[in-house]
Amino acid sequence: MIIKNASVYTENGFFVTKDIYINGKEFVDCKEKAEDGKVIDASGCYAIPGLTDIHFHGCMGYDFCDGTREAVDAMAAYEASVGVTNIVPATMTLSEEMLHQICRTARAYQEEGGHEGRARFHGINMEGPFVSLAKKGAQNGEYIHRPDLDMFDRLNEASGNCVKLLAIAPEEEGAMELIEKRHRQTVISLAHTCADYDTAMQAFEKGACHVTHLYNAMPPYTHRAPGVIGAAADTEKAEAELICDGVHIHPSAVRTTFKIFGDDRIILISDSMRATGLEDGDYTLGGQDVRVTGNLAALKDGTIAGSVTNLLDCMRTAVLSMGIPLESAVKCAAVNSAKSVGIYENHGSISPGKKADVVLLKKDGLLLQQVILDGQPL
Repeated sequence: MIIKNASVYTENGFFVTKDIYINGKEFVDCKEKAEDGKVIDASGCYAIPGLTDIHFHGCMGYDFCDGTREAVDAMAAYEASVGVTNIVPATMTLSEEMLHQICRTARAYQEEGGHEGRARFHGINMEGPFVSLAKKGAQNGEYIHRPDLDMFDRLNEASGNCVKLLAIAPEEEGAMELIEKRHRQTVISLAHTCADYDTAMQAFEKGACHVTHLYNAMPPYTHRAPGVIGAAADTEKAEAELICDGVHIHPSAVRTTFKIFGDDRIILISDSMRATGLEDGDYTLGGQDVRVTGNLAALKDGTIAGSVTNLLDCMRTAVLSMGIPLESAVKCAAVNSAKSVGIYENHGSISPGKKADVVLLKKDGLLLQQVILDGQPL
């Protein structure tokens, strides 16, 4: 396949008008290897790498916590259709028995492979149960558990060691030990926490390097109590997730965050729940009732319960409604996310030898024109 005349997002973070060559399922560097295939004229389009969502819960009526292969498959199909070609779905705070079932399902789904036309499943984002009751947000307080190294090891083993991210409230008993002993195999993320600046800094020093949905479910940044946000800003290795759905974070806060962290350390996520892609109505998240109205998903008490916006739409909102440069938004939704879960060697850029995933967006409005996954148009 040859994709001609597109403005292509390159590895150096700029758009360049050039042709893209695909042979089989990979990008190649010369025309001769692709000239016998299909030609797509992408004039008037941006070509960006397939996106990677490392934090979402569900879509199209399904949730990762359903614990079924049917749910994972349906979610992966929807995500691919909206330009998200790699996924790391998130759990909720549930009982160990329920989490064990989810982990077993994830392992089976990953091992069976062959899910054509679907986003690739790369592992689990374990959001809970090791969180703070005071900052539980939409997590179910009934199942909150102190950070437990042995419990994590049991769940990770059940998953085939595919837990890519683990959310922890570092102020809770047992948290520092878990961080110190497991940060080399799993990305440790500070989340749903009351931690102050010093506690958060200690967690980063122990090996944590990530913050789950920055600003949400944590103390706010103030000039005398900068908390997790200030600690993350002061820690060069720390990455910060942002939900740019227009509900979770004010556009001014998003712009300020890019000024503080830069586009090297921000990862756009959707945090989407099962209502994503569907109409307004009543749904569930982690066993709790959620009402969806427009872009807002909330529990009965008004607590925001995830988003109903896919990652591509979040990226578009960041650019068109929040003033983030397209180059930066693509970097945070496709490049940084792939790097954070260790898949950038094969994904996250339009480069020879990598998987041929391309998202074509019309320059007018960044509307989705075409998704190409593994060299095949969807």
